[in-house]
Amino acid sequence: MCADCGCSITDSVGHSHSHEHGHSHEHHHGDSHSHQEAHAHLHDNPQLNDKKTIDVITKILDKNDHEAGHNREHFNSHNILSINLMSSPGSGKTALLEALSKEADFKFGVVEGDLETSRDADRLSACGIQAHQIQTGSACHLDAFMVHKALHHMDMDAMDVCFIENVGNLVCPASYDVGSHLNIVLVSVPEGEDKIAKYPVMFRKADLILFTKTDLLPYFEYDIEKEKEYARKLKPNVDILELSTKDEDSIKKVASWIKFKMEMR
Repeated sequence: MCADCGCSITDSVGHSHSHEHGHSHEHHHGDSHSHQEAHAHLHDNPQLNDKKTIDVITKILDKNDHEAGHNREHFNSHNILSINLMSSPGSGKTALLEALSKEADFKFGVVEGDLETSRDADRLSACGIQAHQIQTGSACHLDAFMVHKALHHMDMDAMDVCFIENVGNLVCPASYDVGSHLNIVLVSVPEGEDKIAKYPVMFRKADLILFTKTDLLPYFEYDIEKEKEYARKLKPNVDILELSTKDEDSIKKVASWIKFKMEMR
């Protein structure tokens, strides 16, 4: 959890900042305590620190989970498969979506999350993909409330799949249900062999792990089979695929995996 990163405790008792194009502020959990009051209470009562922190986090996650269920109801009512894409920054989430726009035989839209800029959403729109940008400001993950608001800006009848491209981060996104049906976690060859071991919570959440930028394997000391073995120790039934956006066959395999999951619903 992000107790010190600026998106949970520093946002006090459940306030979340969602900047969508116009940088509007959303305090969507409805609590009346100010940030200053919450922090002063913790500072003046150090013995209550741990309990207060747990209470705050529990309150945030309970409300988030309720909204996530509401999001899934939206997706289900439109027969949409929702997929949460999570990874470190630069692992290739947007590049995967660009590639899928050429190879997939299903229609999809994207809820795009970044701290600032609309660059990724602009890239996707240039490929003809329906995309809505969420600028989170200081928050290092998307939450269910942000996603819900974005869905009201999208034509849900025009897609079979809705990808939620989460903020690049291997920690906090794993703790927040955004209302997706499936989680895909990307890990790229240039990141090194230690990411799965260092961030196990994220990879335990995965329905599919994508090893990306595999065309760079000859240039890095990266034992991909060893990493696959470690991933399966964390989650024995996880699906694993290798991906290079320069290899059409690997993109088609990802598209086929998604199509299979659509048909299984």
